[in-house]
Amino acid sequence: MSVYKYKKKPFEVDVLYFDGENADELRQFVGEGNLGYNVDGDSKFFISTLEGNMAFDADTYVIRGVEGEFYPCAKNIFEKTYELVTT
Repeated sequence: MSVYKYKKKPFEVDVLYFDGENADELRQFVGEGNLGYNVDGDSKFFISTLEGNMAFDADTYVIRGVEGEFYPCAKNIFEKTYELVTT
């Protein structure tokens, strides 16, 4: 068995932190057609990703990837994986 180690290439992405209070910013960031909301009493939002719709809630980072795709990322994972780019 051949197992190799890889590391991610550095790239920059646009990110919006969704705190539950900034739904208007979220809609503007991802576009109305990419965002859904569960009206069955569940507080989860849904976002269209390359892998299909993904549910998320407040305290989540929403990332626009290198191909313009969107996906949610849990706060604890995001903070371990990404660092702020200073300009």
